[in-house]
Amino acid sequence: MRNHEKAAARHSRWGRNAYLQTIRRLPRLRLILVGLGCAGLAMGLMPAPRPVGDANELVKGAAGVGETAAYDDGRVTVPLAFPKMPATALPDLPPEAVASIPLARAAASVPDRADTELYPEPSADLERHAVMISKGDSLSSIFMALGLSQAELHRILQAGDGAAALSRVHEGQRLELKVDVEKHVKELVLDVDRTHSLHVVDTADGFRVRRIDAELDHRTATATGNITSSLFLSAKQAGLSDRLIMEMVDIFAWDVDFALDIREGDRFTVIYQEIYNNAEKLGDGNILAAEFVNRGRSTRAIQYTDSDGHSNYYTPEGRSMRKAFLRTPVKFSRISSHFTQRRWHPVLHRFRAHRGVDYAAPMGTPVKATGDGTVTFVGRHGGYGHTVIIQHGEKYTTLYAHLSRYAKGLKRNKRVLQGETIGYVGKSGLASGPHLHYEFRVNGAHHDPLKVALPKAEPIAPKHRADFFAHAQAFLAQLDLLARIVVASKDE
Repeated sequence: MRNHEKAAARHSRWGRNAYLQTIRRLPRLRLILVGLGCAGLAMGLMPAPRPVGDANELVKGAAGVGETAAYDDGRVTVPLAFPKMPATALPDLPPEAVASIPLARAAASVPDRADTELYPEPSADLERHAVMISKGDSLSSIFMALGLSQAELHRILQAGDGAAALSRVHEGQRLELKVDVEKHVKELVLDVDRTHSLHVVDTADGFRVRRIDAELDHRTATATGNITSSLFLSAKQAGLSDRLIMEMVDIFAWDVDFALDIREGDRFTVIYQEIYNNAEKLGDGNILAAEFVNRGRSTRAIQYTDSDGHSNYYTPEGRSMRKAFLRTPVKFSRISSHFTQRRWHPVLHRFRAHRGVDYAAPMGTPVKATGDGTVTFVGRHGGYGHTVIIQHGEKYTTLYAHLSRYAKGLKRNKRVLQGETIGYVGKSGLASGPHLHYEFRVNGAHHDPLKVALPKAEPIAPKHRADFFAHAQAFLAQLDLLARIVVASKDE
């Protein structure tokens, strides 16, 4: 290449580079040039205006025969659309009148829906879907499977406080949906359990949710039995459920030591409620009245709810069955060591005082506080191992030792209630096997928990006594009748 040609090429490249650098340094100028280029391109692609066509042709286009539109001085005139309407449905009109047809006239030009199959009435019936919820199902997955809107599901879940339960469906629940032809949910019913359901309805104001409780039938039932081997087995044979057995034990726990006092030949009578939904039994209700005969001594209890809504069990004389302390802190256990001043210690191998009662029970058996009080000690306490001490007022103190662990959240200065779980049976400290060591102290002095006179709770309020006696009369008569039947059947 000659020298002057090389110089021209360099000059050309220099000029092009200088131009590009100038453009980069002037972003506003660059945007203006790009905009002008796009506008020119758009003008080049824009089709030329077409003349205004015949009105009937326009109507045919609007009716689906064609896709014709009218252009007049650059203004697009679109006719009214009549889906699948014959082209002869409108009279011939001048072109300038097509875009100005009044809405009322256009509607009047549509054929009567009753006279043609082109306009069928929408069905009033809703599509119904019944779903039995399986493991892993959610409302979201069910809506997706049915082709329903997730946005609509979100609006349902925001319908109110009761709708929160819809986000936690469980296996075995039944769901019913009613949707219209456009897949909009009009009604949703979730059977939460056998006693109530949730109804969601689409209203003019949005979705509304309400809880529907089943009309339950409470029927009175009775059970009687004689103890031959154990209370639990005898009560099961009499038809009592596990829950009713435990409730009976709780009622008489202040008067009967079920770990020590039960003897063969003791008997019980229970009047209780059964809950039905139509002909289906849902479960057992509360014990209304009961009698327990232990070693020939009869103890009766009547449930009574006062005008203030407080329920409790009372003796026929109106005294509360609930005492300030339970006799035993562990249910269905046996006593392995009694209160004594001289006992051979199985670990230390020497005689020493045993100032409490040992209840042998399986590892992990719940230990209950025998009375309301405040926890004053939680932790290891020498040979007692893991220990809890509770102060009951100013006079009484109880101690629970050899625990395997404490109840969750138990700590010093915490207030506990009678019957509340405070720990679990173990064998910590100087223990040869799993058991609970229980002590009862009055003004700091040790007393035998099995023999100490326990303080009684308050009797029924004077203003409720007359109503209570009238309420109790029928149950006492029924207990008398059942007692005679049990004794007669035992004699046979």
